[in-house]
Amino acid sequence: MQLDQSIRKWTGSYYPLFVMLMCLLGLMSLSRLLLIAWQWQRVTDATSVGLLMLQGIRADLILGGLLLAIPVLLAPVWGVQRYSRSWLMFCYLWAMLALSLSIFVELASPQFILEYDVRPNRLYVEYLKYPKEVLSMLWQGYLPMVALAIAATAALIYMMHKIIKRACNNVLMFSNKTLWMSWPVVVLMIFVAVRSTADHRPANPAMFSTTGDPLVNSLMISSPYSVLYALYSLQYESTSGDIYGSMPDSDMFAAAMDWPWLQNINFDRLDRPTLHHHEASIKRAKPLNLVIVLEESLGATYVESLGGLPVTPELEKLSEQGWWFEQLFATGTRSVRGIEAVVSGFMPTPAQSVVKLSLAQQNFYTLASTFKEQGYNTSFVYGGEAHFDNMRSFFTGNDFDEVIDLNNMPKAEFVGSWGASDEDLFNATEQHLLEQHNSGKPFFSFVFTSSNHTPFEYPAQRIELFDEPAATVNNAVKYSDFALGKFIAHARQQAYWQNTLFLIVADHDSRVFGNELVPVSKFHIPALILGADIQPKKISTVASQIDLAPTLLSLMGVSGQTPMIGRDFTRDDQSPGRAFMQFDQNFALLEGNQLTILRPQQQPVSGIYDQQSKTVVLNAGAPSQARVQRALAQVLLPSWLYRQQAYQVPAERCKVHMPC
Repeated sequence: MQLDQSIRKWTGSYYPLFVMLMCLLGLMSLSRLLLIAWQWQRVTDATSVGLLMLQGIRADLILGGLLLAIPVLLAPVWGVQRYSRSWLMFCYLWAMLALSLSIFVELASPQFILEYDVRPNRLYVEYLKYPKEVLSMLWQGYLPMVALAIAATAALIYMMHKIIKRACNNVLMFSNKTLWMSWPVVVLMIFVAVRSTADHRPANPAMFSTTGDPLVNSLMISSPYSVLYALYSLQYESTSGDIYGSMPDSDMFAAAMDWPWLQNINFDRLDRPTLHHHEASIKRAKPLNLVIVLEESLGATYVESLGGLPVTPELEKLSEQGWWFEQLFATGTRSVRGIEAVVSGFMPTPAQSVVKLSLAQQNFYTLASTFKEQGYNTSFVYGGEAHFDNMRSFFTGNDFDEVIDLNNMPKAEFVGSWGASDEDLFNATEQHLLEQHNSGKPFFSFVFTSSNHTPFEYPAQRIELFDEPAATVNNAVKYSDFALGKFIAHARQQAYWQNTLFLIVADHDSRVFGNELVPVSKFHIPALILGADIQPKKISTVASQIDLAPTLLSLMGVSGQTPMIGRDFTRDDQSPGRAFMQFDQNFALLEGNQLTILRPQQQPVSGIYDQQSKTVVLNAGAPSQARVQRALAQVLLPSWLYRQQAYQVPAERCKVHMPC
């Protein structure tokens, strides 16, 4: 009783909201415990129950902070003594609405997990659009479960009504002065709860994806938080058809895959129009390992032989020792766009990258999907915090066994704003690769650097500065190049070198800008394949990031089912090339030097890209209908594949109860 009196005194006008938060934490924790007990084996195989519960409370505080934000922001005006009655009524209604919706969504979790092996997410939101069909399905197939859920929901809501009503009747209202003086502190507490981290980005569901089991990761958060985040993410999931126009599916498929290197491939599934068997053109008794190094912001701007500055001498030396792509273009301007292209062979859309979109968090194809089928160990290594840009969630949900980031790599000697230096990253990678080699299993590691990122922090006295001051992009690129050179030199001395393929490629240029509709020259990036028995070769035709993965599979001697439709340069290095570029809301298709640009709700334009001057000269007239349709098909197809969940692993690999 004394404790309750003290709490009411200290929380004052906020007492009903405090009680609401405690109820929310209690309900979500109880639900999580019951779900853990139900999925005990999977949980204990993946992580510790104590850690899961602690992370769960952290996630619930984020949800609580979000639900409390509006009433807390209104408190200085509405919570004064003059309006105390209406304030308390508002607090009661708000608390009951928040708790009722949270209970309703949370109690849907067991059935949703049975169906999709994960908590309610974007699919749950999608189903709300079809109430008639959903209610019919529930009535016909799950009536006992629905009745039990309704009864439990009603009982819990009634209980919450009694608790919140009692809280509203026992408030010790603050004086106006106390309310105003305490308000900044309460706002700060809400801000801290919602942000939940001192890292560069606020916490999101990806931060809690710490295991290789998507279900266990989803148990760390609550279903209301998962659904709320899915609703927030919907605003970024615009479709290409909404922006550029539409065309019949059959025409889209035909035009999108009308490339010389796809003519002899058998596409025989209507539900997954790009799925096919990739037969490696190079036969090997034992397939090679693969290490992909995705270099942050390393555009052709910084490679002298590609027309840039002389700040990558190590890469220039290495370019003479492997397959060097002279006209490779990035698909976008963000790291996640580069990730989706390089790791999944997925084309760009005007929506966010699939790395961040909800329908791609499970069963979305990555190279790891093919490698897992063939017994590879798969991993993602990053010097920063892997939850950034939803990377951890995307990788752990799509066949990557292990994620190594700043939080679990060996102690770094230099940590900047974006994480460990590239040298520290590569040191951790070297150790990891040796462990993988010693395991006796083939391996695939995807390594993502971060030193070449504003504010351009890197260890001192490693390089001769290219310009002043030290913290410039040119110096950061030069340091990243230095670290890369050391890494490759050390790798050559290891036993795994003769059996390992290395791809070095940029995610995008450092700053993609210009007064052109699509600044094509700023999409130009370097790429190099070396290692194992690779002989020097220059590929001068136009190529896209999505062409790298199919080429790697053949060079490694790996065959298998894949939905990727990029170009395999081991089979065809003579046909005219093409590249796709998404620049904000503009989409460009580059065929040789012919450029077609689609714009939102505007007429398409065409032009010529001059490789020598790195400029685009727009044509006076509109592009031909054939060119427009060809470009439109390229941007409509990936949007269709994503929304239809058709860019996935073969059906025989799907888990029971999971959509394929």
